[in-house]
This record gives sequence, C-alpha cells and structure tokens, in this order.
Amino acid sequence: MNARDVVVIGGGISGTAATYELARAGASVTLVEQGTLANMASGWTLAGVRQSGRDPAELPLAMAAVARWGGLDDELGADLEYRREGNLRLAMTEEQVEPTREMVAEQRGLGLDLDFLPDNRAVRGVAPAIAETVLAASYCPTDGHANPNRTVEAFARAAERHGARLLTGTAVTGIAAEGGRVRGVRTSGGDIPADAAVVAAGVFSGHLLAPLGIDLPIDVARVAVVQTTPMPPLLRQVLGTGAADFAGRQEVSGRFRFTDGGTPWPHGLDALADGFETALPSVQAVARALASATAALPALAGARIARVWGGLLDMTPDALPVIERVPEVEGLVVAAGFSGHGFCLGPVTGQILRDLVVEGETSFPIAPFRRPRFAWRQGHAAATLHG
Repeated sequence: MNARDVVVIGGGISGTAATYELARAGASVTLVEQGTLANMASGWTLAGVRQSGRDPAELPLAMAAVARWGGLDDELGADLEYRREGNLRLAMTEEQVEPTREMVAEQRGLGLDLDFLPDNRAVRGVAPAIAETVLAASYCPTDGHANPNRTVEAFARAAERHGARLLTGTAVTGIAAEGGRVRGVRTSGGDIPADAAVVAAGVFSGHLLAPLGIDLPIDVARVAVVQTTPMPPLLRQVLGTGAADFAGRQEVSGRFRFTDGGTPWPHGLDALADGFETALPSVQAVARALASATAALPALAGARIARVWGGLLDMTPDALPVIERVPEVEGLVVAAGFSGHGFCLGPVTGQILRDLVVEGETSFPIAPFRRPRFAWRQGHAAATLHG
C-alpha cells in the first residue's frame, strides 16, 4: 500500500496500539478521537487479558497477545498494572458443567494451558473466596488483567514519542474517497489529507463506513459496570460465568469491578451527541450485576459501591470482530465489532493494522474476521456476549 499519511479513527486500545505501531514503522500518523482517550469500550471494560473461553478463530490472536503483554510495561515505559494471575470461568448450574468441560477439552487440543476443576473443592482450592455453590470451573493460569486507562494512555504517549499526532475532542464527520481510494478524513476541526484510514471507532464504525457503501453489521449493547471501594485482598483471578451474564475482578487498588452480561441499547447513536450520560445503566441492570457478583463471591455482599457506569459494545452477529483491508476502497482498513472482548487483543490488533496499512497483508490468521462471512445473512441480530 505504501501509505505515508495515515489517519486512525478511534482512541481506544485498538486505535492507540495501531497508531503506535504505525508511527514506529515510520508512517506519518494522526489519531482522531471525538471524546477522550479510552472514552468508550476500552475505558469501561473489565480489562481482562483472556485466552480461555474464546472462539477458536480468536484463540491464536489471544495467545499471541498474552505472549506480548508481559513485556509491554518496559516497551511502553509505563506501569500498566498487568497481572498474569489466571481466569476462572464458573459453572453456576448443572447445565453449565458439561459445556465447560467440553470447552476445556477443545481449547487444550488447540494448545492452551487450561484445566477443568470438576467440583467446588477444586475451585476453592484455586480461589478460596468463591461461593460454595459454584459447581465447577475452567482455570487458565496464564490469563490475567490490566488497567485499561493506563494501557490506552501508554500506547498513546509511546505513539507521540515516535512522532504521531493525537487529536482528541475532534469528531470525524466522514472519510473522503475518490477513484476507489482513500483521500483523507473530514473532521470537526477541518480536513486531514491521508493515503490510508484505519477505522477503529467501536460502535460508530458502521456509521462511518456506510456512506462509502461498506456494510458493517453492528448492533449496540449496553453493559452495567459496578466498582466498589477498596477491599482486603480476596481474589487474584478474573471471573466469568458459563452463561456469560457476569464477569469481575479485584483491581490492583483493591477495588472490585464487575459487569452484567449486557442488554440491547435502546437508543440510536444520535443519543450520544450531547455526551455519554445516556449510556448509564438501568437500576435493574445494576441489580442483576450485584446479584450475580454476590452469588459468585459472597464477601461482596458487604462491599460499598463507589461508582456505577455503563459501557456500549459494538456487537457483530457472530460476536467476532471484523478485521480487514477493505477491498472496495484502497487504503481503508477496519478493526471493529470486538463484541466486548477486544482489550486483550489490543497489542496484536495494533500489529495487524500496521501490517495491513504498510504491507497490505499480515501473517496473523485473520481470514475468519473478514466481512464476506456475513453475506448469507438477510439481516442481523445482536450476538450473545461470551465473556
């Protein structure tokens, strides 16, 4: 592609990691974000760095990402609060036990270090604070978690040190294309000429691509996030459930952060024009998150709530992302639709996007993430979160 001037749209982990990779590869790159960095999914996320429980198509990317996460503090020159202390996927009901066992067998066959904990004694042997009612679990000791805001900020500052320009508080109003190729990006602060554009704008990605005739099937879900005040050390692992209706972890600060499974977003994206307060979750959603959290970790029943907020997810029909060099428009690259599990992949997503812009192809296995997989659908519906 030989792109010299690149605009990256979106200031989450995918966008900032891509900006960093492109800048250090020698491209002249500008990142444009309509709000602040980590304003949407990358900021509210649980920030699990998880391989276990993923679709087999995603697993190679997740494993490559985890291999890189261990060195990111030194590479980016920042404390990302990354901890590789495991992930437990809890079977809360009899119906969840056998699917958990089968998932473990499948992913072990794909090379992941993953164990099946067949009873409550085994689960509590790994995490004593887990409720006695939990029946079984999968356990991946190489999974972990990090601080999402610190991570996005670290990628952004490292990109700046390599010469990238970051424009926050600047909305992208359109992608200019002529003669079948990208010519630039229109923003609220003026036009930016470019040879290539990377769309990593989460829930807004489909809106930006539609005027170019690019159909990106994305539905929006809203997740309730609850954060407690600091508590004594209770849990090192990240938790999820077989029903994907709850996830949680204890932060380095001692605070617990946990989420519900998400519900369809009842508003259009225009509802966000005056700010993101409309993404606040309902009382019912918060109550569900609290009930699920205390069912898994009884000690949370006495926790004090510090903050409650909501996050919007860009959901594809199969809950897998779209990552591709768009064939219809030369210079256009997309990474969106991560469906609530893109944080772990961020370092590798950045590498892939750099490859697609600079080389036009990548050695990472991204064929399952191209848009033609949706061609058979006569419409689309929101996919269920799988943690």
